[in-house]
Amino acid sequence: MRTYGQYCGIAKALDTIGDRWTLLIIRELLALGPCRHTDLRNGLPGIASNLLVDRLRDLEEAGLIHREAAPPPVATTLFSLTERGRTLEPVLRELSRWGVPLLREPGGNDTFRTHWLDMPARALTDHHPDRPAIALQLHADGNEDLVIEVKDGSVHTHAGRVDHPTASLTGSPHLLAATLLGDLDLSAALQQGLRLSGEREAVLRILPR
Repeated sequence: MRTYGQYCGIAKALDTIGDRWTLLIIRELLALGPCRHTDLRNGLPGIASNLLVDRLRDLEEAGLIHREAAPPPVATTLFSLTERGRTLEPVLRELSRWGVPLLREPGGNDTFRTHWLDMPARALTDHHPDRPAIALQLHADGNEDLVIEVKDGSVHTHAGRVDHPTASLTGSPHLLAATLLGDLDLSAALQQGLRLSGEREAVLRILPR
């Protein structure tokens, strides 16, 4: 059994979630909710199918995920986080924040999924909680969209689309990330190729100041 063999909370935590790919599986389930095996493979480009099976089994044995047979028309196994698994969200949020400086250069040949901006988006602040609810849609070419919903001072995200977003941002992964993280103000991002449709003020309502 893989273990550091140390009576320390950090060591014990790493015994459980320190293997390669494990925290990224948690990331996918936090961002997307219940997932099929194929959904996880799509969000984890580069992972071998048998390794994903192994990691899912380990996480299930650790009580961090559970599986259930979905009824038709899905009719497949869905993997979800348990309550214990969802308590890892603050851990991943802090890792995401710590990694912000590492995103300040374009990703080059790195793969990207728009829903990977889920954590930075959840950390945004509604600067005008007294205003009506809004929905912002983010799109990077070749990827599924991410929706940011803002209402009563709370910011929520989900993958997919909405029929009538208040505003949409489309561009490269680097420009989308830099804008959400506050490394580029909206005007500078637009000059560098980010595309905005809809209400500019709705976007400014949540961007870092």
